[in-house]
Amino acid sequence: MHSFRFDPVNLPPEVDRLRQEVREFLADQLSSGLITPHRNSWGSFDPDFSRECGRRGYIGMRWPKQYGGHERTALERYVVTEEMLAAGAPVGAHWVADRQSGNNILAHGSEQARQAILPEITAGRCFFSIGMSEPNSGSDLAAASTRAKRVEGGWRITGSKVWTSGAHRNHYLIALVRTAPRGEDRHAGLTQFIVDMNTDGVTTRPIYNLYGGHDFNEVIFDEAFVPDHMMIGKEGDGWRMVTGELAFERSGPDRFLSTFQLLRQLIDKLQEYADKHERIALGRLLSHLTTLRIMSLSVAGMLERGDSPNLEAALVKDIGTAFEQEIPEIARLLVDAEPSLSHGQPFNESLARAILTAPSFTIRGGTREILRGIIAKGLGLR
Repeated sequence: MHSFRFDPVNLPPEVDRLRQEVREFLADQLSSGLITPHRNSWGSFDPDFSRECGRRGYIGMRWPKQYGGHERTALERYVVTEEMLAAGAPVGAHWVADRQSGNNILAHGSEQARQAILPEITAGRCFFSIGMSEPNSGSDLAAASTRAKRVEGGWRITGSKVWTSGAHRNHYLIALVRTAPRGEDRHAGLTQFIVDMNTDGVTTRPIYNLYGGHDFNEVIFDEAFVPDHMMIGKEGDGWRMVTGELAFERSGPDRFLSTFQLLRQLIDKLQEYADKHERIALGRLLSHLTTLRIMSLSVAGMLERGDSPNLEAALVKDIGTAFEQEIPEIARLLVDAEPSLSHGQPFNESLARAILTAPSFTIRGGTREILRGIIAKGLGLR
């Protein structure tokens, strides 16, 4: 049986100095018009901004210098991430590669893959997608039916992945596929591969969202060849690596700051004339934000120690995404404004984007039902 543990983390002076450095960089970007906060989030794709982040050492911060990294701490990386999201910086191009794919390759990839890919990620020139979810399987990753067949020099992959963010413009995708038939242990026989998106037999089909935007995709594999050195870890070891990888995906500040720009604008709107009930509503949101930040920072501290806080990460993700969804609902009640993507007013645009995207927050990275199942099992309740 497990219990939740969120030990407090004290940030050392060098971390505070780094935070100030990043704030000054972002202030320059904002004053020069290169950042439009209310239109940006960690899903905003801007390769030029990613290359500038790479030049400044803000990507691959924890990785060894031999792969282009900077050998800094998890807490230093955390404050950079937090400041980027709080400022509304367009970090989406390098986001997945920096947050989890590169870590996966560093820990479990072949030396050939590390040398070829990691320096490109740290330079802000190489972008990744996640190939986990499949049609008709929802967040049940163990139900994967995409298969890899061994051939001379590598593997042939056949099947499909869905809701694959950025696959139409990213360079690689890490796919979770079956290399052995499904047996009694449904988690066995799964393996991860790095797939070059320009490979013959890989087709990307767009999935348009409610307002006509194109972020998601279906990716079809038709006997797509992947060489042996692009396998991650050992054959059949995919499930263990995926569950460890999700601690990086589920626990960061991106899981409670997706609608932070709207919250900032809501405070600005109400600060001069808020009545008692409106102040209470804002205070409640800010107290939740503070608590989530403490929890998320604690998970970063665990990752720095080399722990595997999968249970704590699942809780941060569950509570954090519910908080993200709550912000636009409260904003609609407190401010009489027409949500519009073309209205020309930052608050109206932020509200519109939040309303349209909020339903996805409790789906991406694992649905609420899946997360609560993980939490219940970890606490010995099932």
